[in-house]
Amino acid sequence: MDKEKKVKPDIIDDDLYEEFEDDELYEIVEQVRQDALRKAAMKEENKQPKRPFPKWAFWLIAIALLLNVIAILPRTFSIPAIDFLITSAKLSTDEEIQQYKKSVVVVETEESKGTGFSISSDGYILTNHHVVDDVSEVKVGFPNNGIFTAEVVERYPDVDLALLKTESDDKLPYLTLIDKTVFEKDEPISFIGNPLAFNGIANQGTIIGYTELKSWEKPVVMIRAPVYRGNSGSPIINQDGKVIGIIFATIDHDEHGKVGLFIPVDYFYEQQNNL
Repeated sequence: MDKEKKVKPDIIDDDLYEEFEDDELYEIVEQVRQDALRKAAMKEENKQPKRPFPKWAFWLIAIALLLNVIAILPRTFSIPAIDFLITSAKLSTDEEIQQYKKSVVVVETEESKGTGFSISSDGYILTNHHVVDDVSEVKVGFPNNGIFTAEVVERYPDVDLALLKTESDDKLPYLTLIDKTVFEKDEPISFIGNPLAFNGIANQGTIIGYTELKSWEKPVVMIRAPVYRGNSGSPIINQDGKVIGIIFATIDHDEHGKVGLFIPVDYFYEQQNNL
């Protein structure tokens, strides 16, 4: 296990960071398209065409406009913000990822949307405490099993975790928690969540190591990964298919830049043992 000792960051974002909104993305693309069309129209007004405009030239301009839009996006938004959907599409063709997705749920309250995941066939679900906050019941949606009402049965605000319980006549799919969180530096991991306006997005990253936070008594783990609003409660899955932690926040780290943070499953076990 690689444990890093760093200066404690002053600020964590426990609601995660969001690089773009769907409406903003549409507005940017539409503005670029309109500007390009106006420029093309002004150029044509200053010309005296001698023959009809050929179709091949029209399509050439259309392709050029499309390339212009694509070219501006990486300058407007971060590369990970654009690539995370492409990465998810590729990962989702993997049979193991497809199986993991069945256990990852949307957690919704009147005020928020986040992620959780089933940890038993009888309806226990793990998520972040800040996702459910002070409510006693939430809605949880399984990809293949439908929507259920879940009761918040245990709260662990000190480690930002909450345990939910829902009822189902059928056995529910679930992910297996590792017995003890052990990892190597730069070890690849995958995670599944409901970032932004999307559900069931799979992504990947690598583990950096432990860090300390001013607002936490225990160290947490940093990952290099595209983590966005709605990923709160996402399971961190190792290469053996075991959950080693739960995403809960991001920080702007002095050395590593914007990184995701996860809570080791060890802290969940400790809270359970203290009951």
